[in-house]
Amino acid sequence: MRRMRAAVLYGIGDLRVEEVEVPEVGPGEVLAEVRAATTCGTDVKILRRGYVGGIVSYPMPFGHEWSGVVAEVGPGVEGFSPGDRIRAGNSAPCYACPMCAEGKYNLCLNRTWLWGAYAEYIKVPRQILLHNAQTFPSDLSFEEAAVAEPLACVLHGSDKVGINPGDSVAIIGSGPIGLLHLQVARQKGAGRIFVSDLVDERLEVAERLGADETVNPGREDLASFVREMTGGLGVDVVIEAVGLPQTWAEALRLVKRGGRVLEFGGCPPGTSIEVETELLHYGEVTLMGSFHAAPAEFERALRMIADREVDVRSLITRRMSLEEIAEAFEVLSTSKKELKIAIIP
Repeated sequence: MRRMRAAVLYGIGDLRVEEVEVPEVGPGEVLAEVRAATTCGTDVKILRRGYVGGIVSYPMPFGHEWSGVVAEVGPGVEGFSPGDRIRAGNSAPCYACPMCAEGKYNLCLNRTWLWGAYAEYIKVPRQILLHNAQTFPSDLSFEEAAVAEPLACVLHGSDKVGINPGDSVAIIGSGPIGLLHLQVARQKGAGRIFVSDLVDERLEVAERLGADETVNPGREDLASFVREMTGGLGVDVVIEAVGLPQTWAEALRLVKRGGRVLEFGGCPPGTSIEVETELLHYGEVTLMGSFHAAPAEFERALRMIADREVDVRSLITRRMSLEEIAEAFEVLSTSKKELKIAIIP
């Protein structure tokens, strides 16, 4: 059997790079040589605190944002050939469960998952190859194509919260997800956009990507700042892109009457927040969450990146080897100046 190097997660905080067998492709599957895998805040959360039940089990191949080159194709594969540049999402719906019947493909009850991006090779299952994989042109880098996954999730959330032309928007968190939300909001014609973060370097990136107002809540009260800049009203749309109960709660302090709050960042399992009933009832504030994305949003994300409608190159701030992956996650956990690290097997 052929062997390859891959990152395997054995439990919380237990990530190892080891030699494993190269997957064998079956009917309808392809084997891809990974050329770039990008780190994600979800990976950091899974590594440091675990994840929601039913999605992660140990030991498991690690990583889910990637692109590469088709190395082998299994029997019956159409539309993909050896040498093609390929990216694939980390899931595909079954199209048969009650959620899929409602068109809520991101909430599929029998989803096919794909993990194992931090490796020399990755096998794309038939269901994902059929519904959530695309080739891409040579003028798009492997690193950029890998970022289609988080952008797809952002598109899903942004469409759900419904940003209208002229809407004022506040984004809590200027990490990769917050910066993608910023650019999508700008694409949709948002008016004044506020971005907050505790790291000044991240706020500088937000300014370069189109934020009108930035604020560091470590030095200035965020809600007071937003209220003052909006004549005491608050903003039309608030997007939380951190994933902590305290920032979820903070989002509710920024929204105006009749506004909308998208709690996008995933919080630790078992956590909760309190919501004032008056805010929802008398203030008619709409509070919603967002999870994952549907195949059409993955395809749309790749197209937007290829058309340079969204700048993902600014989000990739370092490149490291597969053997350095533990160090990469240590960097992401301790130095918030880094945004995304491209792992090059």
